[in-house]
Amino acid sequence: MEFIQTIGLLLQRYSSFFADGVRNTLVIAAFSVLLGTLFGVFMAIARMSKIKPRKIIATVYIEFIRGTPLMVQLMFIFYGLPMVGITFPDIAWIPNFSRFAAGIVAMSMNSCAYVAEIIRSGIQAVDKGQMEAARSIGFTYGESMKMVVLPQAVKNILPAFGNEFVTVIKESSIVSVIGIGDLMFRTNDVIAVTYRSLPALAIAALIYFAMTFVSSRLIAAAERKMHHE
Repeated sequence: MEFIQTIGLLLQRYSSFFADGVRNTLVIAAFSVLLGTLFGVFMAIARMSKIKPRKIIATVYIEFIRGTPLMVQLMFIFYGLPMVGITFPDIAWIPNFSRFAAGIVAMSMNSCAYVAEIIRSGIQAVDKGQMEAARSIGFTYGESMKMVVLPQAVKNILPAFGNEFVTVIKESSIVSVIGIGDLMFRTNDVIAVTYRSLPALAIAALIYFAMTFVSSRLIAAAERKMHHE
């Protein structure tokens, strides 16, 4: 009972901390998935390309990113790139922009590799006759992919894509190690002030669960709607 009361007290006193963390977490996750999807489409098409150099580059990138820890990738982006003269600019009206940029770039690069494989599997699940039919009526390869194959592939990949978004929300907690004020970072701030580790972490866990649960339900609803159309 005392534990629950402590949770309620922390929520009441430090709600602004947790709200700020939730906002930053969702911003990072949204941008990471958006950019990861945009580049993932091109990476998936490159991996299926008949041009060998393009296919090799895409394959190496995907396998390397999927085969290394996100923590290492984040540290390389944030600490390694400045050592060779590549830095993220600071913007006066956006606090800690360089840190946010590094976190989003690292998360996007990681998400891109996984999204590329999701999209590739979705495209390959579409009957090859669809591409052949589109080409036979005069569409170019790009037009056939954009107007015929990809729309059908979306229905196949939506569940896996939804899982990727949920995963990104959870994995975004890793950006706290470079000082980004996400939910985990703000939770640590509360712990530092109150010395109430377990209740603060319990609040963070409940908030993460709420975000992922709502996201998964929204994606499931979108999936049902698409299948009924």
